[in-house]
Amino acid sequence: MAEIPPNLTWERAAPPEATGPGPWIEIAFGEGDDGDAPVYLRETSDPDNVVTTNRRKWDAFVLGVQAGEFDHFVASVAGVAEE
Repeated sequence: MAEIPPNLTWERAAPPEATGPGPWIEIAFGEGDDGDAPVYLRETSDPDNVVTTNRRKWDAFVLGVQAGEFDHFVASVAGVAEE
């Protein structure tokens, strides 16, 4: 398992009005700005369990979310409004 840098700045992926401990997903970007630079993800309820990917894959995921490629995953989730 790769060593997780201790000085990461974690950003919570939650709505601005969200309160409480979550669980929420948090994202931190490692050093570097090329496609191989590390990106770290964790859940607030289990911060020691960190998933690592790279910037290229993260950017592809974000573009897919923006394009609606994953909308079918939330179609049956209660409280999610369809547009």
